[in-house]
Amino acid sequence: MSNLKIFLSESLNPHLNLATEEWIFHNLDPSSQVLFLWRNDNTVVIGRNQNPWSECNLAKMKEDSVHLARRTTGGGAVFHDMGNTNFTFLSPKESYRRENNIQIIFNALKEFGIQGEASGRNDLLIPFQDGPRKFSGSAYREKKDRAFHHGTLLLHADLTRLGNYLTPNPKKLQAKGKESVRARVANLSEVAKDINHDQIVTAMVRSFENFYGGKAQTEFLSMKTLQENQELKTQYEGLSSWDWLYGNTLEFNHKLDEYLSLGFFDFNFKVEEGTIADLQIFTDCLYPQVVEDLTTLLKGKPYNGGSIRDSLTYVKSRLPDLQTGLQELENWLCSQVEV
Repeated sequence: MSNLKIFLSESLNPHLNLATEEWIFHNLDPSSQVLFLWRNDNTVVIGRNQNPWSECNLAKMKEDSVHLARRTTGGGAVFHDMGNTNFTFLSPKESYRRENNIQIIFNALKEFGIQGEASGRNDLLIPFQDGPRKFSGSAYREKKDRAFHHGTLLLHADLTRLGNYLTPNPKKLQAKGKESVRARVANLSEVAKDINHDQIVTAMVRSFENFYGGKAQTEFLSMKTLQENQELKTQYEGLSSWDWLYGNTLEFNHKLDEYLSLGFFDFNFKVEEGTIADLQIFTDCLYPQVVEDLTTLLKGKPYNGGSIRDSLTYVKSRLPDLQTGLQELENWLCSQVEV
């Protein structure tokens, strides 16, 4: 097999890495066998049709310097940290076999004394005394001439952190059973103590080349690559933009209420494509100017902390005697919608 390509990302930027996946899927020669290996710095990745304001604790993410990324594909939210190694395979559709990719992964893991097993359509497992646990989940895409398979390998990921940044619907939690799901997941480091990203990359590259019986053309990717590859740069600019991350959200309503020193506030935002389309504020606050100014100033603005701060800076300049109460209002609102 002569047409083998390997891409190794030297960047931890989730938008570059997701953009690389899109570029590979849409622009590479579909007759190639491609392997892309990458990892992200602390990132919550949401699905194409998810709402970041209802799925994520955006204020906590900002406080902890956690990125938000949005896939072009569906599905739920996942958390990536430096303990995840992500893989992407691209194959010609006519010769695509999911089993081939799984065999490449399992052959790589054998170098660490790990015996994996496949379960159902998406999961890879390792056996434990109390039953098998999942270390990898996958997803698939295809077009008329190519097939795409990507997933994650849990090496030494912090399996507790996703819960810090998600605010899922309580019905989802009841339906899925939070503890039982977590108990089924395991890091590969529980079997191979010192396994790390560089080692698994080396093993995966070797396994990929051995499986197809050839030497792959290898390319290292970084932010500099964007200056040399216009198609990749276009994908990156799209996936890292406000419009994609936040604006690409179906119309929703967000109700926020709290007792503050200025009174009880009940904010009702109507948000369309990440912009405040309408706003109603119900309050027993004794200063109607606060409500009038905020309602006028926030309509038509992006639904983010910057808009709230800018608007309240103006209100504070108009009502200097209310500085303390208005700052409390600003802090609370930003903690609910911060971007």
